Amino acid sequence: MSSEDAWLAGELVRDAGRLAARMRSEGVRASRKTSVSDVVTEADHAAEAAIVSRLAAERPGDGVLGEEGAAVATATGRTWVIDPVDGTYNFVNGLDWWCSALALTEGERIVLGAVYHPASDTLLVGGPDLPTTRDGEPLPALEDRPLAESCVTTYLHPPFFAGPVGEVFARAMTGAATLRVLGSGSMDLTAVAQGQLHVSCQHSVPPWDRLPGAALVLGVGGAHRQVEAAGVTWSVTGAPTAVAELSARLA
Repeated sequence: MSSEDAWLAGELVRDAGRLAARMRSEGVRASRKTSVSDVVTEADHAAEAAIVSRLAAERPGDGVLGEEGAAVATATGRTWVIDPVDGTYNFVNGLDWWCSALALTEGERIVLGAVYHPASDTLLVGGPDLPTTRDGEPLPALEDRPLAESCVTTYLHPPFFAGPVGEVFARAMTGAATLRVLGSGSMDLTAVAQGQLHVSCQHSVPPWDRLPGAALVLGVGGAHRQVEAAGVTWSVTGAPTAVAELSARLA
């Protein structure tokens, strides 16, 4: 990773987020993907296309994996993972808990993540070897805490409430102090990185929802684990002790 990669990542998500916000202010149409809560807009596609176009010019040879279908094979071993609008349901319905996010990976390794929140004009960039910053200022190290003193941010689709997945979820969450369901995985993880929330837990998280925010949390000394339970993979990210205890409850 170079400082140029971090700078470019910030530029990409800032430009994408501002484009999406401008399109929302002018009115966007949404279409359903898999459910009433899983939607896509013209802004998602336009923001992703803008990122892909700039990467083609500035990082030829790097791969691309985008939520809205962008796919470029890597010739360098590096891949940019893009979520042009994370929290699209919120975006469509006038809520401000949404963002533009991306991550850079090398093989299986997370290199960095960048998340831009248009509503507050806030940019976070960081990774395992890149201390996380907010608008260029370093964030403090994450305060460790047990699960019993932690606020968990999560989401479980209602069809999973019953059955093995719901049972595992209930067992894990009963150990937490409280829960929040806010509707944007990357935004939730920016709150974890800033110490506003303490641990994120969700199953079957695609890479564009998992990697950008996980990078930010790792950049402030947090932990990130994936745990197999009830036939699905759970992603658990946040304060190290809470992550360990929640992972043990899942497993």
